[in-house]
Amino acid sequence: MPLSVSIVSADAELWAGEARQVVARTQIGQIGILAGHQPVLGILAEGEVRVTTLDGDVITAKADDGFLSVQNDVVTVVASAAELV
Repeated sequence: MPLSVSIVSADAELWAGEARQVVARTQIGQIGILAGHQPVLGILAEGEVRVTTLDGDVITAKADDGFLSVQNDVVTVVASAAELV
């Protein structure tokens, strides 16, 4: 079962789609999300958010502070400022 992922900044949606994995940097360390992950709400630290799509492509976004939410295989990354790399 794939993850449904969206990466948004304060002014735009940067990327949305299905993925195998999401890796992001939080204030307490790096977190990896796979399908079936327990619900979590994390505070982002400045750094990269990497999404591995179902095709194996890697989407990378540089994100400033914000948060990451995971629930029922839906991953939402909200950053105050972010851009695709």
